[in-house]
Amino acid sequence: MKCVRILVCRCGFAVVSAVLAIIVGCGRSDLPPLGTVSGTVTLNGQPLEGVTVMFQPVQGRPSLGQTDANGAYELRYMAGVKGAVVGKHRVEVFWPEDAGPGKPRIPERYNRQSELSFEVKPGRNKFDIKLTSP
Repeated sequence: MKCVRILVCRCGFAVVSAVLAIIVGCGRSDLPPLGTVSGTVTLNGQPLEGVTVMFQPVQGRPSLGQTDANGAYELRYMAGVKGAVVGKHRVEVFWPEDAGPGKPRIPERYNRQSELSFEVKPGRNKFDIKLTSP
């Protein structure tokens, strides 16, 4: 009887382990191909803290990031998923609505009427965004 109990426990553990390995190891099959994206945003050579960076692919959902005190950002495709869809993106840089007054103006050519674009490739991508304003 003791041998049967040990066998059931070991088999049960093996089955649970196999199921967990499949769930964790395979990743999310519902995601498109993604590349990680990071970089810095500067305006006239100075880092911009607290701006939103949005990469909008030709098709699909955008990826967003927010800059830190050094102007560094890292994009997220969705909660808990880093990156952006592989392919060409229109890029916008803008202040969040709650940014408050006193922030430097970001020219329209970098946000609503953005002329910025980048090609995201599989793997790691680094795009430093150097904005200029008069």
